[in-house]
Amino acid sequence: MNDELHFEQQANKFRDRYMAVKDEVGKVIVGHDEIVHGVLTCMMIGGHCLLEGAPGLGKTLLVSTLSKVLDLDFNRIQFTPDLMPADILGTNMVVENPDGGREFQFQKGPIFTQICLADEINRATPKTQSAMLETMQEGTVTASGTRYTLKKPFFVLATQNPIEQEGTYPLPEAQLDRFLFKLNVGYSNREELSTIIERTTKGEFHDPDKIMGGEEILELQQLIRKVILADHIRDYIVRVVLATHAEGPHAVDVTNQYIRWGSSPRGAQTIVLAAKVRALLEGRFNVSFEDVRRVYLPALRHRVLPNFEAQAEGVTSDQVLLEILDAVPEKD
Repeated sequence: MNDELHFEQQANKFRDRYMAVKDEVGKVIVGHDEIVHGVLTCMMIGGHCLLEGAPGLGKTLLVSTLSKVLDLDFNRIQFTPDLMPADILGTNMVVENPDGGREFQFQKGPIFTQICLADEINRATPKTQSAMLETMQEGTVTASGTRYTLKKPFFVLATQNPIEQEGTYPLPEAQLDRFLFKLNVGYSNREELSTIIERTTKGEFHDPDKIMGGEEILELQQLIRKVILADHIRDYIVRVVLATHAEGPHAVDVTNQYIRWGSSPRGAQTIVLAAKVRALLEGRFNVSFEDVRRVYLPALRHRVLPNFEAQAEGVTSDQVLLEILDAVPEKD
């Protein structure tokens, strides 16, 4: 009984702190409730998030607002076609030493921060995009044979425009896989747009308060990993991920018809951790099937690659994943 009470108290503490951050962000951001949830989930897990949507929908504002609510270092990188890897990571500069001689010294780039806003990341060339791979996976930067470790917690929150727009380069699969979630940012509804106009045309802007620092975020990340994942829930996650592998033993008909490449193990890891966050927000210390279903799409939509038939018929990865979710039973 004491353990149950302790777990309940921890879950309630997590929910209170999480909602405090979300509510403060909500004083600036109108609507997009699930998008805010998704970004916060990624940060609580300790991973990166990709926001896709047309320009002007508030993606950049959301990230910059979050950086103010969290007491963390923040840098913004505006990705453009002429941006080079050294503009992100840093470069060796010739400087004069105290003895009057000259030496090379590494000047750190804007990636050396805790929250990095990679704005319009798919407007840079693939060469520049790939500069982020090591940093996003390892939290390190290697330059001229020296390895630098970034301060924790470290998050990349990237925005991208739909690939149908002019001047965009599709992100390579290896980089997409390093984002925990891909969130599709849509248009505001009638009430939300009315509120946005009301807030932004009077010249009155809310400056959000700082709610949480790095040490507390790291503590909450450890708490998330303690949430119980039962064997039958783990097996369900394994099966819904393996069901994305075409011609595999767990593939369903829609997978074989429309999927070229399925999810990597990172997809399963993301589902587990994100489902644990959802469990804590519901006041539970154990993951349910519903927790898994709620995080399935954002965790996998960028990790499955539709084939030519899907593209020709206009079938999206979201549609295929939802059919997979319906086809895979909770118990096997």
